[in-house]
Amino acid sequence: MINVQFAARPERWATQEAPLRAAFAQAGLNADLRPDHDPADVDYVVYAPNSDLQDFTPYTRCKAVLSLWAGVEKIVGNQTLTMPLCRMVDPGLTAGMVEWVTGHVLRYHLDIDNTIHTQDRWEPKVPPLAEERPVTVLGLGALGQACAQMLATLGFPVTGWSRSEKSIDGITCHHGEAGLRAALTGAEIVVLLLPDTPATENTLNDETLALLPKGARLINPGRGPLIDDNALLAALDSGQVGHATLDVFRVEPLPLDHPYWAHPNVTVTPHIAAETRAITAARVIAENIRRGEAGEPLLHLVDRSLGY
Repeated sequence: MINVQFAARPERWATQEAPLRAAFAQAGLNADLRPDHDPADVDYVVYAPNSDLQDFTPYTRCKAVLSLWAGVEKIVGNQTLTMPLCRMVDPGLTAGMVEWVTGHVLRYHLDIDNTIHTQDRWEPKVPPLAEERPVTVLGLGALGQACAQMLATLGFPVTGWSRSEKSIDGITCHHGEAGLRAALTGAEIVVLLLPDTPATENTLNDETLALLPKGARLINPGRGPLIDDNALLAALDSGQVGHATLDVFRVEPLPLDHPYWAHPNVTVTPHIAAETRAITAARVIAENIRRGEAGEPLLHLVDRSLGY
């Protein structure tokens, strides 16, 4: 019997229990899934970083912690978590992110906001073709790659940037500090999908925002700390940035007195760009447990030194 501890908020148990049991059965796993195992008996932990479980010291038998979240910045520094940690790369979450990002890129590209706000007059304004609209995606992990490839399929000239060197068919890839400058120069729409690490904090700041063509648009479904908020507000006020759609923030929910709420050139969405889908995430977790039991490499293993 494989003892699997479910460590997440109670509402997660209600949505995840049945898909996990079904996925374990489909994978041929004889698993006892419960939220109340004795820690010393646990083989795997299915985990959400906002759960009550923060001290992993008693989990002496645990072979791996399998996160339900794509981001691991809230747990990667936990010194008691000494066993392998896997982040969630969920096909359902990826599909949701691709759809959300594509929708907002097309919204900007087609100037849909302007069309909606000028319903009282006839002002023909024909948008350029996608091939005339440079888009840059910052972050080329699973989510960034999927979004970049979809946008390229639609005809946008897509540039991608990552900290380490990447090569992706159809995408102009840059890396490193000099690569970031090249990726931002000329980008009319920028999508942020970097992880939240000390190295990525304030990737967009006074200096890097100044590299964009005047009036560029920003879309951030990645992490709030990727943007220096004061620098972005100044760029919005000056017109250097034409509009920003922000789904993630340093403090969530976004405080009611935050300037983003009232700014005419900011769209706030409540962290809805992508969510782990119970059915597809359960299959990822089941596959990792199968791999762990078979002595095979785990999927999506976190590199603690990089923070993702």
